[in-house]
Amino acid sequence: MKAPERTRGGDTIAMCFVREALHEAMRRGVDISAILGAAGIPAGLLHQDQARVSPESYGRMWHLVAERTGDEFFGMDSHPVRYGSFTLACRCAMGAKNLGQALRRIMRFYGCVMDDMQPSIERLPHGEAAFRLNERPGSQRLFAHGTILVIFFGVACWLVGRRIPILRAEFSPEAPDSPEEYRLLFGQEICFGAERTALVFDESFLELPVVQNAETLRRFLRGAPTNFLVKYRDQDSAAARVRKVLRDLDVSAWPDLPDMARKLRLAERTLIRRLAQEGEPFQAIKDTLRRDLSIGLLSDSGLPVSEVAARVGFAEPSAFHRAFRKWTGASPGAYRSTLPE
Repeated sequence: MKAPERTRGGDTIAMCFVREALHEAMRRGVDISAILGAAGIPAGLLHQDQARVSPESYGRMWHLVAERTGDEFFGMDSHPVRYGSFTLACRCAMGAKNLGQALRRIMRFYGCVMDDMQPSIERLPHGEAAFRLNERPGSQRLFAHGTILVIFFGVACWLVGRRIPILRAEFSPEAPDSPEEYRLLFGQEICFGAERTALVFDESFLELPVVQNAETLRRFLRGAPTNFLVKYRDQDSAAARVRKVLRDLDVSAWPDLPDMARKLRLAERTLIRRLAQEGEPFQAIKDTLRRDLSIGLLSDSGLPVSEVAARVGFAEPSAFHRAFRKWTGASPGAYRSTLPE
């Protein structure tokens, strides 16, 4: 992968994923502080569980770890996945007649460069298909499984130019301390401790034509992995529908809960129940969006902190400072000071 271009992102990445990506580099004695500084991630936030980073910062860190370790898979397979492998895998998919053929080419490529987790694309009963990981016996990390599936799913969606709905996700490792982060990535139908890791979708998508070409591939690679880390998250849940409405409006025009229910053509009690089932109350969604908007504005604009505070709905900068520190573990100024020019 090439270094990603900066874009305006609406979501953020949990600090637990930053720590997981750095795990092997730290074990090898790589200078983590230099990587974090170049990626625009405050080193002091590394062990703050509530901290978040922008997709752009995470993408820069991804490339830097791969460069310093010579391994695009962060040392999580016993065979290093050499830097540049992702580019070659994507090139293998060009010219395929449909998504199924493109994915089989990609799986064969990664089957040649990985030892511990052999990926495959399989057709299942009842009109389903799945990305599957066939593991060697051992204790592979959940993060390794999640990373592979994020890559394959992101590339698959890009190849056909649309999001492929995930029917369910199954992971052979046990549940993490923060399963909600995996639900954000893979949807609500998720289980851990399964027999094998798999990402299941409707098999009809395998017949869709590949709509990308050499020119669009060059643009895709310039933005990877930032461009698919959050772009293809679940958009069908009640929480996702709420987020979409809020993102399309200025914060000052955000509706209250009764108005939101009317916009979604749901009874207010129905919306409350669905959000509760998904573990995302209405106020928590608004707070999360304010957090992500704040990180995006601090990262990608030259606005004064007071203006950022106003744009995300805070009348008093002091209240914004308190909220931002609660969200990320750092003050807005300290967070911005670590970002690369």
